[in-house]
Amino acid sequence: MLNLKNTPFHERTSALCQPQNWRKWAGYFVVGSYEHVLDREYWAIRNSAALIDVSPLIKYIIKGKDAAALLHRVTTRDIHKMKIGQVVYTGWCDEEGKMIDDGTVSRLDETTFRLTAAEPNLRWLSMNAVDMQVEITEVTDDIAALSFQGPNTRKVLNKVVENSVDELKYFRLMKNKIKGIEVTISRTGYTGDLGYEIWMNAKDAIKIWDTLMEAGADYGITPVGILAMDMARVEAGLFMLDVDYTSSTHAWIESQKSSPFELGLDWTVALDKQGYFVGRRALEKEKREGSEWKMVGLEVDWVGMENIFKRVDLPPQIPSMAVRGSLPILSGNVQVGYASTSTWSPLLKKYIALAHLQKPYYEVGTDLRMEITVEHHRQHAPAKVVKLPFYEPEWKKR
Repeated sequence: MLNLKNTPFHERTSALCQPQNWRKWAGYFVVGSYEHVLDREYWAIRNSAALIDVSPLIKYIIKGKDAAALLHRVTTRDIHKMKIGQVVYTGWCDEEGKMIDDGTVSRLDETTFRLTAAEPNLRWLSMNAVDMQVEITEVTDDIAALSFQGPNTRKVLNKVVENSVDELKYFRLMKNKIKGIEVTISRTGYTGDLGYEIWMNAKDAIKIWDTLMEAGADYGITPVGILAMDMARVEAGLFMLDVDYTSSTHAWIESQKSSPFELGLDWTVALDKQGYFVGRRALEKEKREGSEWKMVGLEVDWVGMENIFKRVDLPPQIPSMAVRGSLPILSGNVQVGYASTSTWSPLLKKYIALAHLQKPYYEVGTDLRMEITVEHHRQHAPAKVVKLPFYEPEWKKR
């Protein structure tokens, strides 16, 4: 029997969750949506300030003389170049260069790092740490985390923090205090907007939540569930494990696996870094020879889709939330890939998808067709390959 846990914010989130719409995430219950429709939560991310409980993220503290060496060995990033207070996003691979998981590495001090992951990785980390002077501790249950996303978040934070966050740069972190409570604030998120993630001791979670909700009342602060965040992350071109790719440790067959290059993570693979890292030879080979598949953006042509519905006297039907389901993509009458997540973008007024396409169909500008269902019949709407992300506001990195 699976016993799901409540996050440290459950006392507040459960009282606010009107539809009792709960989702499972890494062994926890989290709110899917706080309201019966997603509109207000989605627009809080894009227009004001969204408060999202992301405590189920798997978290490890890795410390010791060889902490940097271990992370340098197991991730694709050049960890030795990281400065104290820096955060990097990275994937990590098996020896064949296929992705196991992805997350962030934060350098807390010279010999201490925090690694976040979608799924448990303790065994894999420990196997790679043999004969190293390093201590790996899972702190998932001990550290509560809030993702605070949207254009007004800086203003709200500056009302409650001891030290202003004005100078906190993109993908950097700082130690701070909120109402005297010690927190770590990182300029990171999963929405593609201006945003922060606030890390705190689990026992302080409710106080931090209440302080932010009170301070943000005049700035449109809104508790937001993971369904609205799902729509925003697709707009930002951000993928999800077990939705947009399968961990190589879970894949049944070779074709279910993906490399960082296939997922558009070329910029995270430091092939110029010194020494061995897991998957290096395979990734060097793929870099030389090119990738057979790539994850790209796909925009469905609205007029073309409208015409398909018009044939049966219907207006276009669009999903009210992100669809985590495989939809075939065709060139002519030949399937050349699939969409792993698709959604209507309320901001862009476009039907968009994260698409996995075979070579050469993943080139930007390629005209394709994506399967849609119209009155129980499978049809194919015209679509075009576009560059990711779909949406990146100028204030995101300011």
